[in-house]
Amino acid sequence: MVTRVAERERVAARRRRRRARALVGSRPALALGRGLVRALGATLRVREIRSAAGDAFWRERRPVIYAVWHGRILLLPYLYGRRGVHVLASRSRDGELLSRFVQGFGVAVVRGSSSRGGGRALLALARLVRERRVEALLVPDGPRGPREVAQPGAVLLARLTGAPLVPVGVGAWPRWVLRSWDAFVVPRPFGRAAVVFGEPICVPVDADRTGIEAKREELETALRRVTAAADRAAGVPDVPAV
Repeated sequence: MVTRVAERERVAARRRRRRARALVGSRPALALGRGLVRALGATLRVREIRSAAGDAFWRERRPVIYAVWHGRILLLPYLYGRRGVHVLASRSRDGELLSRFVQGFGVAVVRGSSSRGGGRALLALARLVRERRVEALLVPDGPRGPREVAQPGAVLLARLTGAPLVPVGVGAWPRWVLRSWDAFVVPRPFGRAAVVFGEPICVPVDADRTGIEAKREELETALRRVTAAADRAAGVPDVPAV
């Protein structure tokens, strides 16, 4: 009897989760979410900081691969989606939801991840960067983490394309930090935000496994540094030195 009751409860819980996913992923819900992000963004005082080298790539619209931590991505589609940036999203349900959400800001999506179709997706994105000279945005610690530990995908894309990696840090204050694996940051309305673009990192096209690992560590360190710089620029108190 207890077993049957427990099984019914598990089935009911699965049904509730499916209904919740369907509701969140519905067209009205996604439109509402984008509207809330736009309304929030319109209240923020946003400061943008770019290095001289990075600014040259930005102005000339040369191919660039941007990298940002998963927990700091909320404002980027709103701020830069109109540039036609291409992103890599996983083939999971969460990846599908993310794809449909960011496309409403003008972001183009290539589907794949480290665990599902990632190799083909990375090659497809590399071809777009090389041939159409688009900008790409990757989240090196996504989609599952560990938080703020860079996976090698962004470095491999840079090696395949010859395009530089530009680490991006996003900070906000005051803010909410969600209790999620990525400590997702949501700015509070009428606060301050900062976006810091770091120095470009070039990956040799003939980089071997050792060279790729060295660049992965360099990117990870640079992302931590620019994220801390963005927090300080936004006024976050007591930011640890990196």
